[in-house]
Amino acid sequence: MKRFRFYTLLYICMLVVLPAMAQRADYRKMSPLVRHLHHQTVNPSASVRHKMPKSAGRQATVCAFVEVSCRADSLFSANGCRSLARFGNIHIAEIPLNRLGSLSLAREVGRIEANQSMHTLMDRVTDQVNARPVYAGEGLPKAYTGRGVVMGIMDVGFDLTHPNFFDITGPDYRIRALWDQLSADTLGSSLFVGADYEGEAALLGYAHSRDGLKLTHGTHTLGTAAGSGSGTPYRGIAPESDICLVSNAVTDDLEFIDSLDLYKYTYATDALGFKYIFDYAEAHNQPCVISFSEGSSQDFIGDDLLYHAVLDSLTGPGRIIVASAGNNGHYNTYFRKPRGKASDGTFLRSNRRYVYFTLKSADAFELRLKAYREAVDSATIALPSVVSPLDSMYTETFRLGRIDFKVEIAGYPSCYDEREMVYEVYVEGVDWFGYYVPFSIEVAGTEADVEFYHGVGDMVGNDLAPSLHAGEHTHSVNSPASAGAVICVGGTSYVDCFVNVRGDTVTSSWGEKGLRGEYSSVGPAYDGRMKPDVMAPGVNVVSSMSSYYMEAQPEGSDMEYLVEEQPFGGRTYGWCSFSGTSMASPVVGGAIALWLEANPRLTRDDVMEVIAETATHPDPSLSYPNNWYGHGQIDVYSGLLKVLGLSSVGAISTRQPRQLTVVPQAGRKILLQLQQPSAHDFSVSLYDLSGRLADKRTLSRGATAYTLDFSLLPAGVYAVQVDAQEPSISGSTLVRL
Repeated sequence: MKRFRFYTLLYICMLVVLPAMAQRADYRKMSPLVRHLHHQTVNPSASVRHKMPKSAGRQATVCAFVEVSCRADSLFSANGCRSLARFGNIHIAEIPLNRLGSLSLAREVGRIEANQSMHTLMDRVTDQVNARPVYAGEGLPKAYTGRGVVMGIMDVGFDLTHPNFFDITGPDYRIRALWDQLSADTLGSSLFVGADYEGEAALLGYAHSRDGLKLTHGTHTLGTAAGSGSGTPYRGIAPESDICLVSNAVTDDLEFIDSLDLYKYTYATDALGFKYIFDYAEAHNQPCVISFSEGSSQDFIGDDLLYHAVLDSLTGPGRIIVASAGNNGHYNTYFRKPRGKASDGTFLRSNRRYVYFTLKSADAFELRLKAYREAVDSATIALPSVVSPLDSMYTETFRLGRIDFKVEIAGYPSCYDEREMVYEVYVEGVDWFGYYVPFSIEVAGTEADVEFYHGVGDMVGNDLAPSLHAGEHTHSVNSPASAGAVICVGGTSYVDCFVNVRGDTVTSSWGEKGLRGEYSSVGPAYDGRMKPDVMAPGVNVVSSMSSYYMEAQPEGSDMEYLVEEQPFGGRTYGWCSFSGTSMASPVVGGAIALWLEANPRLTRDDVMEVIAETATHPDPSLSYPNNWYGHGQIDVYSGLLKVLGLSSVGAISTRQPRQLTVVPQAGRKILLQLQQPSAHDFSVSLYDLSGRLADKRTLSRGATAYTLDFSLLPAGVYAVQVDAQEPSISGSTLVRL
């Protein structure tokens, strides 16, 4: 999923200068949204794109991060603020909009930061497809199913009654708690927004998140991470984990939000959601991993500096967050004009009436805008001179190609390197910008090193100016996956077609043979760090679908991807196939849940060390790690061997048998099932977790099933190693006897 920043140019309209008569504020301490809200409060008639909510009954507030060196309680009390959570000197606070200015003037306040966290579905760019499950439970060690680990999901569109969230073998219900941030049942709730529900009766009684009739995304990601399968082949990666959920707000949820409460849903509210899940796990003394399939573009203004700092505080031993990289890997999103080159550029077009992009440079350069009609009309803007002093905005209208183009540019120093200036550029023309009248941008200056970052509008070539075709598929990873505390997950692709329940064959081509899906976003992060961190299958992943969505939206676009239906408790439930890094993230989250079952104190760094040493390398032509694959695709089993300390035992394979299944039986017995009889005798060895050989047997060829009795061995977890002349039945797996 991808965060939508309201009209994309929120950055620009937030950087305006307040009139001298307006209430004073220290703009240097305010993130763009905070500046915008303060400006609108003291100057409500200002011409901006995002108007303030109004109500005669109560004061609008914003949920924001506030960095305070001391006296936080008295400062908040004096300004009518409420601290919702604290992480060292960073508070998440509810702040009345009319007190933003006075709070910013306090010398103890270092920064006030908020950004909208309204989301839109990110995986739709891949044209959701359906096929055989991609690694849906395939290759999982049988001894580890996530039991005793909290699998957290923050998403939208949850069906709490789906049979996928009951136990594998019985009626036990595994969803333990839900905070629905959109719930209208707020009477008596102690939470900042919405309400929470805990216990089977309350959760099944609530039935679905408030947006569950309209959306189904969270039902799918949860099933991918932790679904039991409910008798289908589509089991999640950690099918016996406990489940804790947060349902947050997305763009499609605006109908459920009072306009006066709009700014209560920000990055800070997301951070409270992460805290809710980790607090539940701590209260029950369990390790926890959270998968978050949402994100927004990175920036250079530091809109998420405090957000990332809070995520760093939240994570630690047994507390891990994974997030999807994004689905913009198949777009041109970046180019660089180096020193020594006179100019470079691209054509831009959009199905909206505007385009938006970011430029970064420590040097002076020119921005050239051109419209191509009967003739070529151009305008030249000199940067940085037009945006000095800082925190001002350049606005001009140019008549190009018989169209008025309104240009707005705001400039500020990069939060990563103050020697570099960043320019947020917004150009507004007519609907279907650049389609009927081609439009290009060009950066020029032989002595300037200039970088371009995509915002809104496709970067395309055009024969009208063949030299303007700059563009790379890089720098597209989303935040918070870009944060140092978060494990960023990209997506690989295996299959490209499927048959849905109507019998229709759908073909989709995003890659094959386990290579990076073309959709999967590519690093580096804006500060130069390598991202993504790891890959997992993200195309044609089959998982649960909300029955309430199916019932309320029988003609909904997602119904095309329904692959299986099942009656349960008087309702009809479904399984469907979606694609995107939204699907890859819960695969990694579920894998980490298995590893946490083996070692509940694993940290993010521990997990990354395991991934670095055990991940597979889908493209052998590359060196790893890199900004396309990170360390490679996660290998659940090899990673588990590493976590358990068994990877150093030379006799144990790091791969599981492909055509042999090891099934634990009562009385410390195991059943070996072969897809076809072995043509040769083969051996079976058992190793305990210290790496000691506990037992070894030779089995005669010719059978497809063997029952082995190990009742004389102590109960515990063992590695079963099969050595055979046929590679398909050779390998190891873990069992609990």
